[in-house]
Amino acid sequence: MSVSSFKWWALVVLVGAMRPAAAQTLPKPDTIQEMRAPAGAGERLPGPEGLRDYVMDGKLRLTVDDAVRLTLLNNTNVRINSLGVDQARNNLQGSYAPFDPQEVTSIGTNRSSSPTFSQLQGAPTLSQLTQQMGVGLQQNLDLGGQYQVSFSASRTSTNSSFNFFNPSVFSFLNFSYSQHLLRNRGRTPNRAPIVIAERNLSQSRAIFKSQINDAVLTAVNQYWGVVMQRDNLEVVKKSLSEAEASYKQSKRALELGALPPLDIYRSESEVASRRLSAIQAEYQLKQSEDIFRRTIGADLDPFVRALDLDLEEKAEPTGELVSMDVETALKRALDNRPELEAEAHQIAIDETNVRFSHNQLLPDLSLSLLYTTNGLGGNEFNTAATPPVLVSRGGFGDALGQVFGFGFPAYGFSLQLNLPVRNHSAQANLANSLVSRRRDHYFDRQERQAITLEVTNAVHTLEEAKLSIAAAKIARDLTEKNVEAEQRKFELGSETIFFVLEAQTELAQAESALVQAQVNYQLAVLQVEHSTGALLDRYHVQIAQTTH
Repeated sequence: MSVSSFKWWALVVLVGAMRPAAAQTLPKPDTIQEMRAPAGAGERLPGPEGLRDYVMDGKLRLTVDDAVRLTLLNNTNVRINSLGVDQARNNLQGSYAPFDPQEVTSIGTNRSSSPTFSQLQGAPTLSQLTQQMGVGLQQNLDLGGQYQVSFSASRTSTNSSFNFFNPSVFSFLNFSYSQHLLRNRGRTPNRAPIVIAERNLSQSRAIFKSQINDAVLTAVNQYWGVVMQRDNLEVVKKSLSEAEASYKQSKRALELGALPPLDIYRSESEVASRRLSAIQAEYQLKQSEDIFRRTIGADLDPFVRALDLDLEEKAEPTGELVSMDVETALKRALDNRPELEAEAHQIAIDETNVRFSHNQLLPDLSLSLLYTTNGLGGNEFNTAATPPVLVSRGGFGDALGQVFGFGFPAYGFSLQLNLPVRNHSAQANLANSLVSRRRDHYFDRQERQAITLEVTNAVHTLEEAKLSIAAAKIARDLTEKNVEAEQRKFELGSETIFFVLEAQTELAQAESALVQAQVNYQLAVLQVEHSTGALLDRYHVQIAQTTH
């Protein structure tokens, strides 16, 4: 390869390696953070967090707030639901793809040798070497236009004696711009995918907030479920202890001859029955604890999974009982429920689709502008002499100077109109967009009706729970007095042990009913807060703009 050819190829490689680093994507995605590298196929899932912080005295000691925190950290469903937000954010990133600038670089060379059949070809055997390079940049703009800038150059050397320049260097600089004037003009149709992706991201966050609201409700419900089973087990154990004490008393009376032999069987059967109830209550508690462990992720850590639960909250409410009227609760729900926010975003997406579909019914009229400048360089020969005489030496720099001197321009414009006689596809898309918008308005109404019913039921359940606590306390107090009375009568010999055991059973039932009423009140308060959208605020839960 000659020295001049080497210099030419060095320049070609240098120009081809240049990149439009300063080119700015229009529109710029200001709302999107830098994307993380995609996870590998073998990525390990993170383990449970924060559980061992609550291990005290060989037990997992938790409050309701602790249960909510651990649920948000470790619950598998929460982790899965958060990926929906990540996916929507990725889709928003991808919606900017039509406006990404594209740069194309090409380099090529071609050598040919062919026999000639005419003196006008300049040599008995025509040999030619052509080297080419090109760099181009194009980008769509959100106003409905597209620009293209390209630079190309070629170097040709030949043994023909008729070429004025040998080797000859040609260079071209092209500018072109096309703009839609009717269909796809302006930001509304061109940014429609971006607007829809932004709405989808906002909608996914609202849906995720609703899912978190449900997850917190489930976790706290299960927490109180464990508390209820725990307190119910205590009631059953207490009842068993009372039955065993009565049995011992009856057995002693039998030994002293103060009790007929057949009456001892009643006490024995009652002890056996209550022992069975205690066993059943104990395993119901274990089942509730296992479900709760799964919710907070404790089943993922073998060490924590083996620990007993120590829930600090008491079923009995403290302070003044919560009161709420239906209208106030309903107003809060309509202002705060994330489901309504998600429906609002969906309706906004429908509006964007309708506007885009209207635009697609317009004729397609486009304007194209073109400007080109070129240059020529190389070694110039006087072909009139025989052999040709070298007049001056030149090269790529001469061609480049002529290009940017704009001494040899070409320019023009064109208009193109595409006017379909009928556009069934666009008409069908518009009709479907209108149907989707109407359907989503009905979905919004349906959601509001469901929320209204949910709020109303929650408020009524709260009032019922408050009244039930008062009634259960009265019933428990009266049955306690009845047990004392029946025990006194039995000791005086006026009644048999049957009435004492019956009163003890009624007391156990009354105490269980009181525990149930107290837990039902806690759950009713929880349901009111969930239905009004205030549950996350109560536990200080905030949904970040981005999730991991």
